[in-house]
Amino acid sequence: MPERLQKVLAQWGLTSRRRAEQWILAGRVKVNGIIAHLGQMADPHVDQIVVDGVALELVNRPQHCSILVHKPIGVICTCHDPYGRMTVLDLLPRSLHQGQGLHIVGRLDADSTGAVLLTNDGALTNALTHPRHHVAKTYRVWVDGNPSVSTLQEWRQGVMLAGRKTLPATVRVVKRTATQSLLEVVLREGRNRQIRNVAELLGHPVVSLHRVAIGNLQLGNLPVGQYRVLTPTDIKSLRSLVEG
Repeated sequence: MPERLQKVLAQWGLTSRRRAEQWILAGRVKVNGIIAHLGQMADPHVDQIVVDGVALELVNRPQHCSILVHKPIGVICTCHDPYGRMTVLDLLPRSLHQGQGLHIVGRLDADSTGAVLLTNDGALTNALTHPRHHVAKTYRVWVDGNPSVSTLQEWRQGVMLAGRKTLPATVRVVKRTATQSLLEVVLREGRNRQIRNVAELLGHPVVSLHRVAIGNLQLGNLPVGQYRVLTPTDIKSLRSLVEG
């Protein structure tokens, strides 16, 4: 199946998608003997793709690999940070990610913790991130104060952010103290810092945010900073969320 050329290069573990775009713009990539252009589609099963004079061979493509990571606070959800900060890839052995073309499915900001999925399976990524699928992500969120029944209902029904209403969400109170509330929030969309922005808008800023599940993939008792490679059963379960 044809895919964007920069995605193909990333899946081969040659570079990141962003850097692949730079390679294409620099004329370092050819498809069927012609210098490629940004946005071009290609199918490595059909097209000859050459980078710096070396052809991609199907036998050299990395095997599909998907990894669940328990991201600690302060770790950056990117595969490379120009400022030298710790990234989620730094939590993995180099032997596990070097040349594998792993990318992150559903980022968390540096101040948040919990489940992060890395994979080089483009079909799985598309299944989990395509807007039409609305795959749920579950969070435990401490907020300032005690949101009222009407405030929680407003959150559930959707609020206006940047001129567009958020999708309905599941929000329930898990625990209350005199000054804070622990909420379970289930989202079916993934706007940048959405929970933090909605909570702020409703007058109950986030104190801490922790993702406990991506679809039916549970973080469970995976220790902070640790990872596990997904099993075929895990992958099948994730795919079942979006397949008829």
